[in-house]
Amino acid sequence: MNILNRKIIHVDVDAFYASVEQIDNPKLKGKPVIVGGISSRGVVSTCSYEARKYGVHSAMPIFQAKKLCPEGIYISGRHDRYDEMSKKIFALLHEITDDIEIVSIDEAYLDVTYLYHTAEYIGKYIKNKIKKETGLTVSVGISYNKFLAKLASEWDKPDGFFVIKKEDIPEILKPLPIIKIHGIGKKTVEKLNKIGIYSIEDLLLYDLDTMVNLMGTMGEEIYERIRGVDNREIKTHSERKSIGTEMTFTEDIDDFEEIIKRAEIYLHEVVELLIKKKMLAKTVMIKIKFDDFTQVSRSKSLEVYTDDEKYFGLLLNDLLHHMVLKSKVRLLGVTLSGLINNHEKQLMLFDLIGEDNGK
Repeated sequence: MNILNRKIIHVDVDAFYASVEQIDNPKLKGKPVIVGGISSRGVVSTCSYEARKYGVHSAMPIFQAKKLCPEGIYISGRHDRYDEMSKKIFALLHEITDDIEIVSIDEAYLDVTYLYHTAEYIGKYIKNKIKKETGLTVSVGISYNKFLAKLASEWDKPDGFFVIKKEDIPEILKPLPIIKIHGIGKKTVEKLNKIGIYSIEDLLLYDLDTMVNLMGTMGEEIYERIRGVDNREIKTHSERKSIGTEMTFTEDIDDFEEIIKRAEIYLHEVVELLIKKKMLAKTVMIKIKFDDFTQVSRSKSLEVYTDDEKYFGLLLNDLLHHMVLKSKVRLLGVTLSGLINNHEKQLMLFDLIGEDNGK
């Protein structure tokens, strides 16, 4: 598949810990909430956007935060509660797809390339669903790779919604400060600033060899990313599920038409189970074991997920007619794989009506 045609969504909960505290205690709404170690040696884990107006930010020493925001409300944090809310958010995301890479307690990438709805529709659905179910706002970024999707989610925080398309590159990136490039830290920024590189537009003037000389092995990666190239895949830790059935015949079969007939019956049974489990699939696999106990397996995939038997039937028929029956068949199996929850198919427009569709 052309990587430029991928649909990647980055979801980031806004000021997660502080927002949970404000939801659980409405008296904290609109106030500068700082979560972290409350001793003089502690650091800020996160803070509300009201506190950020004072210059407070994550990883800042608490003593410094108190100087900037003496009227702030300082909370040590309730990690069990944050874990509970995080699990709820990821459960909602898993209702849409299992192609999820969890980056942290409040951040994830989703690959929705093969889902029925557009990435924009799904992104707005995510925002509204999480808001409705948890009270939390999330910022959503959409693009064709992980680097740009993350950049998009940071574009208009909080409660942001932004899409970066391939035709936007590189113009849309040029005005951004180089600190916005994921992978470049403060020390590298300072080093580049000293030689007059402040924006991505400045950085685009340098060739690959110069970038590598300036930043080492990371230089090649940064060179590609600011030009819209990021081939990283979504790293999901969930195993791909499958639904299937197979049968060893009481007598070996060499009648091709009979094998086709039985394969269609098995497919019908598997699709019924797929629908019963409220799942969608996109891959059909057929397994044949011959009378000498050798076996072959072949699979074929659709471009989208579905539970429609007729589409799986077309794939099955194609697989069977390209199968060479070298001898009698003793076992036949049909399996559907590449499963996702059927919830995505149920996303309806009325879910978005009356909800805050983001920015």
